[in-house]
Amino acid sequence: MADIIEMPKLSDTMTVGTLVKWLKKEGDSVSNGDMLAEVETDKATMELESFFDGTLLKCFVEAGAQVEIGSPLCAIGEKGETVEAPAPKAPAPAENAQPATAAPATPAAAPITPAAITPTPASSPIVPAPASAAPAAAGSSAAGKLRISPLAKKLAAEKGIDPTRVKGSGPGGRIVRADILAAEKNPAAAAQSAGAAAGARPAKPTWAWRSALDKSAIQAPGIAPLSNMRATIAKRLVESKTQFPHFYLEIEVDAAPLGALREQLNAGLGADGVRLSVNDLILKAAALALRAVPAVNASWSDAGIVSHGATHVSFAVAIDDGLITPVIKDTDRKTVFEISAEAKDLAKRAKAKKLAPAEFTGGTFCVSNLGMMGITRFHAIINPPNAAILAVGATVKKPVVVKDQITIGERMVITLSCDHRVVDGALAAQFMNAVKAHLETPALLLV
Repeated sequence: MADIIEMPKLSDTMTVGTLVKWLKKEGDSVSNGDMLAEVETDKATMELESFFDGTLLKCFVEAGAQVEIGSPLCAIGEKGETVEAPAPKAPAPAENAQPATAAPATPAAAPITPAAITPTPASSPIVPAPASAAPAAAGSSAAGKLRISPLAKKLAAEKGIDPTRVKGSGPGGRIVRADILAAEKNPAAAAQSAGAAAGARPAKPTWAWRSALDKSAIQAPGIAPLSNMRATIAKRLVESKTQFPHFYLEIEVDAAPLGALREQLNAGLGADGVRLSVNDLILKAAALALRAVPAVNASWSDAGIVSHGATHVSFAVAIDDGLITPVIKDTDRKTVFEISAEAKDLAKRAKAKKLAPAEFTGGTFCVSNLGMMGITRFHAIINPPNAAILAVGATVKKPVVVKDQITIGERMVITLSCDHRVVDGALAAQFMNAVKAHLETPALLLV
């Protein structure tokens, strides 16, 4: 009897996954441990592993499709064995149905900072006309819903093709991949076919759909489909900002000693390939401050305040269409050189969406640094279930008073966002002064 591989739950907040591509094809021999496909979750792209030996008999979904957790992906069995497609899952409740009360989000989604928000174009948005005001376009059902396969929808977004102007050749007029490719080669014919299908009435204006992977594309007015990651970020942004009573503390740090130490270490150890960043030193300083003021290393729960025994500091990494927070476990026990090597490796694999779930979950505190982007100060939104997040600005040269004399100094502004249910003002001030002390006396970071 064939074994059915289902969509696994690959992250704590995952509800659906996108099957990016198959690594094996039907008829291929597979063994326990072989990678079958690449699956994109709301946080990373991971490989789907086979736990069976046999032949890949049938793939039930096509590349590019979004699949709910627990839904069948493929069947593995003996060569020549026949397998029936599993029955479809029950349809999801209607959009206007009363939703069940959801539990609070679990740990370790990416923190939401101002860097995660895409500015809205200044021009007026195009608002689609109601279904009753316009005829159904090609590829639409009688109710006005666009009938298009997930792969065709993704392809249309990448190529900037308006799917409402494409005539579908699939079952029931569904738009498939071949229709998008044909429309790309002959856009005039596609528009003419769509116009005919709509009763020869004027077609809707073409929208330039932005690909989430094409950073050079200019986002035109319209509606861009949400990725799994962007939808999760939006949900957790609202949860954090509305459920966590935020307050903010800001302090200015003399960054000259930190910069001098970094230059000395990089110059002395550069031949060995060591290149410390300011962020590496800040991660260490934050970890040591958490050790000095452990009450900040905590989380809120309905049962009470949870104190974390270990110090796991995460840091924000910008990736395509969102943010993710890799975690450096036991940060306070590692040297700045170990932190630097680990942070570089995690950031590189985060941008390639190759992190394992254990590498971006379990953080007890977070650092978000926009200083390298020229931002001098900002307020970050807390990353649940952490009680605080540290926002780091750029180091700037400015006039400062030292021993009653005006001189040129190097200053950095750091801002702590706190959950007031867990951290009070005096406690937050102790923590910030501990961070400041370590940054202004950076030799402490090497002990």
